[in-house]
Amino acid sequence: QVQLVESGGGFVQAGGSLRLSCAASGIPFTINTMGWYRQYPGKERELVATIATGGGTNYPYSVKDRFTISMDNTKNTVYLQMNSLEPEDTAMYYCNADISLIGRTYNYWGQGTQVTVSS
Repeated sequence: QVQLVESGGGFVQAGGSLRLSCAASGIPFTINTMGWYRQYPGKERELVATIATGGGTNYPYSVKDRFTISMDNTKNTVYLQMNSLEPEDTAMYYCNADISLIGRTYNYWGQGTQVTVSS
């Protein structure tokens, strides 16, 4: 079993910054990609950022140039640095990991961390 533990959410004023962290742990595995998604009430989860172990990243236009995803492969931890936050960034943020384990690929989600940006 693999667990994803998130931290770093909270309350911030518009224009401020937050840094989210997500650590993957469990039985031996290989990370293929990790990422962050967010979900507004009553809406489906949407992509915020992904990063592959080779370093390739992907962002939607809504967060590009404001958010930066990074990964520490030695700690199996992914980070999301969020700058210039806007009230529209208020959502529940979820960590995601695509992992290879004993020859198969699995996808895991964290429990979510709330980000609230006040105007």
